[in-house]
Order: sequence, then structure tokens, then C-alpha cells
Amino acid sequence: AATVSNRTGDVARDARTLGNFIGDFQQAMGSSERTRVPVIICGHNHCIGAAIDMMSACDIRLCSKDAKFSIKEVDIGMAADVGTLQWFPKIVGSQSKVRELVYTGRVFAADEAKEIGFVSNIYETREEMMAEALKLATSIAEKSPVAVATAKETMIFSRDHSVEDGLKNIKWLNMSQLQGEDLMQAIQAKATKEKAVFAKL
Repeated sequence: AATVSNRTGDVARDARTLGNFIGDFQQAMGSSERTRVPVIICGHNHCIGAAIDMMSACDIRLCSKDAKFSIKEVDIGMAADVGTLQWFPKIVGSQSKVRELVYTGRVFAADEAKEIGFVSNIYETREEMMAEALKLATSIAEKSPVAVATAKETMIFSRDHSVEDGLKNIKWLNMSQLQGEDLMQAIQAKATKEKAVFAKL
């Protein structure tokens, strides 16, 4: 808001200043996607505007029963500009539903969020949600960090490219990743019915 109000009167310079501000905000919102580890985000109560941007950038989205969502930017006279209009359509899949929610800014509840695929699970309380999120994170953390990081990188790449390009991408990645220690450790652990312990990445 300070950036918008501190105008110099020069449209070109003011536009570049505002553009830098928006760009920094976009980078911040996209940090969850760029990190190599999966990011689990939990939504409860009101998840409005920037909360949708933040949630959309994460790998796994959970919410409590009381969660209410809204792509609210249209109600304050702007188009969302830090991720929702880019990520949300690829998560939900239905362009009709996405456009309805974007153009109206209407509130949608937890049940609808799950129905359209925005969240994967709904919990009765915030406390239950947080406990389950921790269990999920622990389960993922026990897996090969190489496998998990490669899977995340590949899914993000494949989302934005053709199937053929996605297959080529994972081929080039696994040419090296399959030669690491984690694959044999995981196979050996399965054979001996022991828990594999992987080195940190």
C-alpha cells in the first residue's frame, strides 16, 4: 500500500516501482513451490485473497471444517497478481468453476474446496488438522529425500509441459538419481523388513 501511495508523478517510474513490489511478492508466494521439500499447508477459519495464493503454491492442502475460502481481489477492484490466477486453474481443472470463483469473489466452504480438488482432506477441528499434517509430514520425511525431491521437481515440470517433455525430463533426472545409494537402501530395507534410514540431502 505504501508503494502505491508514494507516487512521484512519473508514470513510467511509478509503474516500475510497483512492478518490483509485485515481483517481490510473487517470489515470496512462490517460494513453497521452489523449495525441494514438499510443503503442507493447513487452512482454517477465513482463507481469503493472499491465503489462496499461498495455499495454491503448496504441495498438499488441508483444512478444518470451519474453513471458508474466497478469491477476493475482484471485490477490491483488482485482479489477483501473485499466483492464484496461475496455480488455482491447474489445481481445480474446471475452467468454468475457476472463473466463477474468480469473477464473483464468492465464499466457498470446506466441502466445496474438497469437491473441486483444492484441498485433499477436511478435519473437524484445527487441532486434529495440525496433528494429521504432522503425521503426514513425518511419513514423507521417512522416505528417500532424493526420490521425494525428484518427484516434486518432475511433477512441477510436467504440469507446465507436454507428457512427452515430462517423460524426457524424468529420464534425464533418473539417469543420475537411480545410481545413488537410496534406491538400493530402500530395496534392501524391503527385503529385510527393516526401516530404511536415508542420508540427508
